[in-house]
Amino acid sequence: MRELQYVRARSLLWRDVPEPSLLLETDALVRPFVAARCDGDALFLQRDAGRMLSLGAKLHICDEAFDSPSSNPLLGPFAYGHECVAEVTHCGAGVQRFAVGDVVSVPWAISCGNCPECAAGLTSKCRALRAERAVSAYGFGAGFGRHGGMVSDVLRVPFADAMLVRVPSNVDPLAAASASDNLPDAYRTVAPHLLRTPGAPVLIVGGSAKSIGLYAVGIAKALGASHIDYLDSSRTRLALAEQLGANPIPITRKEPWYRRGEALLSGGYPISVDASSTTEGLSYAIGALAPGGTCTAIGFYLRRTTPLPLWKMFLKCATLHVGISHPRADLSAVLQLLENGLFDARKVNTLVADWDDAPRALLERTTKVVLSRAPLSARSISSGHSRVA
Repeated sequence: MRELQYVRARSLLWRDVPEPSLLLETDALVRPFVAARCDGDALFLQRDAGRMLSLGAKLHICDEAFDSPSSNPLLGPFAYGHECVAEVTHCGAGVQRFAVGDVVSVPWAISCGNCPECAAGLTSKCRALRAERAVSAYGFGAGFGRHGGMVSDVLRVPFADAMLVRVPSNVDPLAAASASDNLPDAYRTVAPHLLRTPGAPVLIVGGSAKSIGLYAVGIAKALGASHIDYLDSSRTRLALAEQLGANPIPITRKEPWYRRGEALLSGGYPISVDASSTTEGLSYAIGALAPGGTCTAIGFYLRRTTPLPLWKMFLKCATLHVGISHPRADLSAVLQLLENGLFDARKVNTLVADWDDAPRALLERTTKVVLSRAPLSARSISSGHSRVA
């Protein structure tokens, strides 16, 4: 089969590799036909991040996990892609909830659905796989287990009944392209807090996590946020944020109010999101909180000594949430939001490219790249609802 591989910075190649097969009765095989570029992929697509982080670990600047080829997930070559919508092509005999022909979203991290961590919503830290890797996921190198990539002809999905989520028939797959990771990542930054505090105002500092910050705007608006301030230095993203319902505020690092962490909203924001991946953005998102507020940081903070304004947090009784996304926990809620028409994620897609053009399109410097090819026709999935052992 054909698989897109990340070779090194600015080099993606199609390669022929052995096709995966059903290994267990609980496996399914799927054919991705829509795939998206995760915001975090820019880290290694545009620069040799794997080797840079390895050097940083040796110099005690970055986390020591990046020092070893076996634990560094960004060292190429590896199969690319961890966001997709796919069609089920084969099911193991033990798969009960899905059948050949179903259109599904595949979460980026592999989870069993039965362990205490999965039950608690920490699906990217599944206990069944944690003995192998800190995270077991698609679209990365040895550090995350080499489970294949989603820009490929066939993908093996273990624990299929627990992993897969059916995409509603009235949801355009192009809208659900990032449901594997970035959409649920944005959902968790605002949804739980707006459910506890309906109508609360929201602050989002955009930047490095380009699409996630914008998804957070759209989701916050859909869930009834009374006011959304979106800060960014990109005119394109500011314009998109305004279309999604935010008040766009251009920033530079020289803005005095920004450097001092002064909230533009009287009393501060009960909910803030840092999608900038910068020390300045994180500090502002925390400093602009209202008393008792929560800031969710969704960027990568790779230095060992990223500073935090702990005194400000202490005085505000603030909560800072940092961590990888657990898409399977929120995936059903995200797809329901799309199904109800409350948020159109397609507005964030700044480039929809042909599947075969992936090596070039994925290197474009734009907010959200989505790849698309024709799904299999009903006739080509002639086995209908049959299952295979």
